[in-house]
Amino acid sequence: MLLSQSYTDRRLMNANIAARFRQVFESNLDKVCLLRPGLADWTYRDLLFAMGQYANALNSLGVEPGDRVMVQVEKTPEAIALYLGCLQIGGVYVPVNTAYTLDEVAYFVSDADPKVLVSSTDVNLGPSNMILDSDGSGSLAVLAKSQSTNCVVASLKGEELAAILYTSGTTGRSKGAMLSHDNLSSNAETLVDYWSWQDNDILIHALPIYHVHGLFVASHCVFLTGTTMLFFPKFEAGAIIQHIKQATVLMGVPTFYTRLLEYSEFDEQLTDHMRLFISGSAPLTEQTFLNFEEKTGHRILERYGMSETGMITSNPYDGDRLAGTVGYALPNVQVRITGDKGEVLKPELVGGIEVRGPNVFSGYWRMPEKTAQEFRSDGFFVTGDMGVMSSDGRVSIVGREKDLVISGGLNVYPKEVEILIDALEGVKESAVIGVPHPDFGEAVVVVIVGNSLIKLSELDAYLKDRLARFKQPKAIFHLNELPRNAMGKVQKNRLRELYASTFKAES
Repeated sequence: MLLSQSYTDRRLMNANIAARFRQVFESNLDKVCLLRPGLADWTYRDLLFAMGQYANALNSLGVEPGDRVMVQVEKTPEAIALYLGCLQIGGVYVPVNTAYTLDEVAYFVSDADPKVLVSSTDVNLGPSNMILDSDGSGSLAVLAKSQSTNCVVASLKGEELAAILYTSGTTGRSKGAMLSHDNLSSNAETLVDYWSWQDNDILIHALPIYHVHGLFVASHCVFLTGTTMLFFPKFEAGAIIQHIKQATVLMGVPTFYTRLLEYSEFDEQLTDHMRLFISGSAPLTEQTFLNFEEKTGHRILERYGMSETGMITSNPYDGDRLAGTVGYALPNVQVRITGDKGEVLKPELVGGIEVRGPNVFSGYWRMPEKTAQEFRSDGFFVTGDMGVMSSDGRVSIVGREKDLVISGGLNVYPKEVEILIDALEGVKESAVIGVPHPDFGEAVVVVIVGNSLIKLSELDAYLKDRLARFKQPKAIFHLNELPRNAMGKVQKNRLRELYASTFKAES
């Protein structure tokens, strides 16, 4: 099924998102941009001046339009200024997860070939290496402070590169998704409209800024509207609860919400002033959705996106937000569900999710063959996610294509099994995977987190009339927590490795 939702197209003042940010900042000089509990706030004037200084610092290091600037630093106001300064001069910003090792960073450096590498320590990997510490100090900060606050905004076309985001690389070599100024501008404008951003909104920003969620989605909604963010270096549930009365919007990953729900004081009274809770980057379980609504009276708005596309779908701001769904295609974005041969499927059938629109990246950095493999001839990007679309266009994700379990030649979509198991008393969450089996090729295995020590025979009885036999788990394992990446996504590849020999003795 193919769906493109119509929406009023608001023309950008400037497709160059750096120029657009500058216009907004200059119109809100005295307004607080970064509200920092226990530390000095930053106004838009502070950010505008620092942005100019970091832009000039990069210029002095030889960065020209199109040059890559790779950044692996902690979350600070100076890091935000560095990102914005890079955009101002036409540099291509390449954020790197702070958890990556030196060997991993070395690969990114060899692939992206940056003019400058900014890190919290001297890593000596080839390009000019500048330091930006977790307290905002370091050699780059010293250089920036010596520069003028005024900088010349590069004259850029909308299709020119703004950033390269490396995918997690859970299977094979990490790929650099190339995002243009048009990609960032179109997505940011759409989200501001779709989520009814208000002039007095204050966003709780506790996300990392090396990822599309924190760097683009959260920050850009604030920067395009001249509003304020409560700026936390990282997520701590206690700190959020302490300061939530100052905010109106929270963007988070599902883990944010499960941890907040553990606090007795996190209730309807504490959150009665909040306008919007948004979740993304990993699937939100129906149980978390329902528990959150029961405790606070708020329905979390779940949306769906990825590094290559920014945001793709969203539950509506005005309208039903349904547990287990990621909503409708965003304005000017087309989404379709396809079969094995690329044919568009009818509603309610599971297939691959494909997307086309101004938000979709141009391809993978220096990987033309991989880029060609991931795009259809009509311009649709093959996301690798599996989903289903209702007759009215609402999308639900059933998992990654690589997570599909094929048992005895039959397809098992993990999400379908996980929803039923998650509903069991004592189950906090579950992960369904496929592992090698001598008879079936792959066997369904479930890993459960929670205080439930349910036995396989008990699970069989529970699922007997709820799920086809071939979909039911043939083994159960219990863990204190599931392995996750930095954005909260369950790393099923690690679980598959851990339990790969489960049925080996049967061969």
